[in-house]
Amino acid sequence: MADTLSADQKIALIHENLQEVLKPEIIEDVIRKQDRPLVIYWGTATTGRPHCGYFVPMIKLAHFLRAGCTVKVLLADIHGFLDNLKAPIELVKFRAEYYRYVITTLLKSIGVPIENLEFVLGSSYQLSEKYTMDLFRLCSVVTEHDSKKAGAEVVKQVANPTLSGLIYPLMQALDEEHLGVDAQFGGVDQRKIFTLAAEQLPKVGYKERAHLMNPMVPGLQGGKMSASDPDSKIDILDTEEVTKRKLKKAPAAPKEVDGNGIISFVEYVLLPVNALKSGGKPRFEVPQRNGDPLVYEDIQTLKNDYKEDKVELHSQLAPPLTLSPQTLKPAVTAALCALLAPIQAEYQKSREWQDITLKAYPPPEVKKKEKKVKDKGSRHPGGAPPPKEPILEPRTEEAAQTETQPDGSIQGPKKNEVNLATGVEVAIEALDVNKVDGAR
Repeated sequence: MADTLSADQKIALIHENLQEVLKPEIIEDVIRKQDRPLVIYWGTATTGRPHCGYFVPMIKLAHFLRAGCTVKVLLADIHGFLDNLKAPIELVKFRAEYYRYVITTLLKSIGVPIENLEFVLGSSYQLSEKYTMDLFRLCSVVTEHDSKKAGAEVVKQVANPTLSGLIYPLMQALDEEHLGVDAQFGGVDQRKIFTLAAEQLPKVGYKERAHLMNPMVPGLQGGKMSASDPDSKIDILDTEEVTKRKLKKAPAAPKEVDGNGIISFVEYVLLPVNALKSGGKPRFEVPQRNGDPLVYEDIQTLKNDYKEDKVELHSQLAPPLTLSPQTLKPAVTAALCALLAPIQAEYQKSREWQDITLKAYPPPEVKKKEKKVKDKGSRHPGGAPPPKEPILEPRTEEAAQTETQPDGSIQGPKKNEVNLATGVEVAIEALDVNKVDGAR
């Protein structure tokens, strides 16, 4: 397809649906003047299990590939470890392999050719002598303040952060040089790291790159879609039953569009994916209980109808057509389950993918509860026998003459034996406490 596109068409496809582009002139220079494929990379830290929000960058990767770009996918295993230990070091290798399976299958499921797609494992070059020396050089020109600021929206923020969070954005900047790319692609939350790269790489002798940013997609709960929040996202391998339950629980207030995770999913995933698969206009249907389905080819019309909570009738005899949470949620559920079905079928067929999943995300150990022995009491059949009464020796005349004085001292023939008594009962019996003045 790229061979039939003009330079203008390639550039338009690269820019499609992006929220922001920094240094677009670099892209134009490569495509128009140098007349070669744009080399671009997208990195993902291999931490939690990928969710349906990953369809959003996959759609852009599809645009890049169709525009003839060479696309490198960085499986950033070391970044995953550096980000507050989100990925334990012993699991990052397996998680990187799991991500490779997911990304490849996602692209294939939406009909994207991957001949020009290259996977690169971060640790394959980030541990080299040259990369390490470059990192030291970058550390010598970037302040702690600038590095912390750059990673504020990407690196997990904690009360007592480690130094690894400062290294993370520096490595992401260096990756542009060591991957040999013209541009880096990511979410708009990466903007501060992109700015850091543009400002600091020239200081260590490397050129500035272009940066392309996707809008951030709200999660099902309205906030940021996060792999660490199960209710904010739907896992690629979630069953149909789990998918239905999560979408049913998702808040979607009638007539409210802003922060509506269900509508955002239609806008950023379902409509663009349908356009890619059909090779034409996007299309999304909302079935109606009585009558033909509502058909949408753009998100603005859907948002307007949702705000009105109704659709104007074309005929007085036709049944009412409504776009509300009660009609939108089932439509999104059906469309998403259909989108995930071929991916999950591929997973079920691949024993290797299943094995790597267990290694990458081992199920938590179930601690066995210790069985508590019930105290049945002494009168219950099988219970513990009652404690034996202490056997006391009969008191002698000398013992009877041994008394406790008002000052607490013991006087009498047996005072030494009382002081060395081996039990409380014996000591008390040896002392006639009732003879002490003032005893109760």
